[in-house]
Order: sequence, then structure tokens, then C-alpha cells
Amino acid sequence: MTKSDAELKQDVLAELEWDPSVNAAGIGVEVNYGIVTLAGHVTSYTEKLNAEDAAQRIFGVKAFTTRIRVSLASADKRDDTDIAKSAQNTLDWLFYSPEDAFKILVENGWVTLFGKVEWEFQRKLAIDAIRGLAGVVGVSNKINIQHKINSSNIKLDIEAALKRRANGVSKTIIVETNNGAVTLSGSAQSWSERALASSTAWASLGVNSVINNIEIAN
Repeated sequence: MTKSDAELKQDVLAELEWDPSVNAAGIGVEVNYGIVTLAGHVTSYTEKLNAEDAAQRIFGVKAFTTRIRVSLASADKRDDTDIAKSAQNTLDWLFYSPEDAFKILVENGWVTLFGKVEWEFQRKLAIDAIRGLAGVVGVSNKINIQHKINSSNIKLDIEAALKRRANGVSKTIIVETNNGAVTLSGSAQSWSERALASSTAWASLGVNSVINNIEIAN
């Protein structure tokens, strides 16, 4: 059953209120033809991401945009140099990597990460760790995936994994590959199914990029 815009708005607001990691009082919600817009301000980048995740959990949301601003409390603000040092120490601890494995740029609390890793889970680990650092208001991901071994069966591997994980989803998703670049299209019933397809594609050996064009079914 398709939800009306008013029902979706009510559900998103209720989810924001229910999530203890989000202060819903600072966030407004608008819905237009199934597209949710979040606006307002939060006190940390992590809270902003949690609010976005909450909106995506609601069944019936076709897409969403965000205009949420991160307004750090005075006690949480840090100098860019301090943030950069913390980011470098965090990545060194996570990966035991050479000094030049990652490059870090910090501008007004916004961190951009450059570098190369072998797997998507490593890139996600790096990004998630930096997002939680004090003083960070945003993170840009410029880390590339560079496998040492390429697989010639990427398409078959992804399709088999989708079938194992969620048989219904695998029937409505189209997988196309080209030299390690994967494009997903078709439809899914929810944002969580769409995200599952993306994470499944990234887990296949030889994948260096994923474009997710999967649409959310009505």
C-alpha cells in the first residue's frame, strides 16, 4: 500500500523522535511526492548521519535530500591541525599503514581522505572512524579501491551473493560490469534492500567502483 506524503512525514518524524541518537527538535521534515527533505541543525556530524539513516528506514520513501547543518558547540570545536593529527593517528592505528598510505585534508572541520585500499570494508572503516572524531563537521571520501587480483566472474559472483542473501531482491536487480566497475539497476522495495545490493557488489573480489541506480518501487 502506497503511503501519502502526510503519512510519510508523520512516520519520518516519529522515527526521528524514537531514535535516541537524534535530537528531533532541531530537525524539520517535508515530503513531496515521496521525496523527503530534512532541514535544520544538529550538534555533530554523527547525529546528522543518524538522522539521514532514520529517514531511509521508513518504508515508502522514494528519495531524500538533506539541508541539515552541523553546528558544533564551542567546547567541541577544534583547530584543523588538531583534527588532522587525530585523523592520521586513527588511520595509523586501524591499518598499521605506511606514513604515505593516506593523505588528509582538513578545511574548517571538513575532512577529505585520499589513498588506496584493497577492499570497500577498509574504506568504510576509515570513513566511519573519522566521522566520529571531535570537531569533524563532514567527511569526503576520495579513497580508491585497488585490488591486487582481478576476478573475471564479478557479475556471476554478485548475482550469486544477492540470491543467497535475499532471493526476492535478486530477481529485480540488474548487474552490469566492466573492468571492475559495477552498475546496479532495477528496483528494490526499500532503502535497506537497495543498500544491501550495493554492499553485496562491493564485497566481490575485483570491484573498484559501484554505481547504484536502483529505484525504490512504489
